[in-house]
This record gives sequence, C-alpha cells and structure tokens, in this order.
Amino acid sequence: MAATATTGAEMVRLSAEQADAAAAECWAALLGGCDSPGRRLLPQRLRQLADATAIYAGTAWWYGDGTRLRTRITQARERIEDAVAERDGAEFAEAFIGYDEAVATAVARVGSMIK
Repeated sequence: MAATATTGAEMVRLSAEQADAAAAECWAALLGGCDSPGRRLLPQRLRQLADATAIYAGTAWWYGDGTRLRTRITQARERIEDAVAERDGAEFAEAFIGYDEAVATAVARVGSMIK
C-alpha cells in the first residue's frame, strides 16, 4: 500500500503544480484584461487535480467520509470557472482560496490515515 500511496501522492503533487501554473497564468490574464491559454486550460487542470486527489484518497473514502470535501472541491472549482468566464479577479481569488483549502484538507486527512 505504501507504493500506491507514494504514487498517488506524486500524482497529486504533479497535478497541483500543473494547476498552479495554469492558475498563475489565468490570474495574470484576469489582471491584464486579456486572454491566455492558461485561462482556458485552468478548468481542465483543476479537474485533473480533483481526480488525482480522488485516486489518492480511494473510492471508499472519497464517496464516504470524504463526501463533504469532495462537494466543497467541486463547488469551489465551479466558482473559479464562473469567475474566469466573468473575468472577475476578486471572485477568482476568493474561490481559489476555497479550492486550495478543500484539496489540502482532503490530502492531509488521507495522508494521516495512511501513516
């Protein structure tokens, strides 16, 4: 199980790095009032991060005890997507804080169960 957990954790880390890069590009585009590939790529990267988190967490936890966090992640991602579509930088920043916090909480809870 430790090898799977490490692989899952690495998937989450890689997905988080990719989402972070797309978010930074998106944030710059929102501030600059322009369009960028990161702005269009961000929703896909956020979904990939949520999917990697789900794999790391495992189906039983993700759809059981993790349901509340899974819902928070989905709702925050949807808020981010709406903010990007509306070019609302303040809403984007606020929604991203919620997304990051929900993903980090899920990863930390699962990580504490693995040890």
